[in-house]
Amino acid sequence: MSTKTMPDFTAKDVAELRAQTGAGMMDCKKALEETKGDMQKAVELLRAKGSAKAEKRAGRTTREGIIGSYVHHNGKIAVMVELNCETDFVARTDDFQQLAKSLAEHIAAAAPIAVDKDQVPQDKVDSERRIFHEQVRAAGKPENMIEKIVEGKIQAYYKDVSLMHQEWVRDGSKTIGDLVKEVSAKTGENIQVRRFVRYQLGE
Repeated sequence: MSTKTMPDFTAKDVAELRAQTGAGMMDCKKALEETKGDMQKAVELLRAKGSAKAEKRAGRTTREGIIGSYVHHNGKIAVMVELNCETDFVARTDDFQQLAKSLAEHIAAAAPIAVDKDQVPQDKVDSERRIFHEQVRAAGKPENMIEKIVEGKIQAYYKDVSLMHQEWVRDGSKTIGDLVKEVSAKTGENIQVRRFVRYQLGE
């Protein structure tokens, strides 16, 4: 008599994984099966798959969307962010609207200066590069290592100031780019952060 093997996870685990990743029920079940019930590995697996699908969507036109906004409780910081998608239907969903709200709140707190690395103003990059060169030389690093160290610092600077590469202020385990890809995977549409503006009193 054959005995049926019990799965290494429960329906509650599937629901929890779905809540964490926004992936479909069957995708969550398959991920838990593949990882033998390891929740962390299942999350990583789904994020990788979601990112791959999002990359395929990246070329699709985004003409719909909303402008999300946030005003800090002290009235001294305000943000507007334009978030685009493919259809008005997705633009009206709770997931998309919540993403716009989360982005606006994050921008208020983290103060990025550009949406992505390639949009960081060149004069700011040049200025930071000069400062890094001076710091590394002052630290007495070997001349043949200086350029490599400076380049590493420039890459870290990009991550610090470009929105898509910043760690999300509410969850440091993911970047804003990861957050956008998760919602893209959940909605099945290409989602793009087009632009933002951040106002701070006195600046």
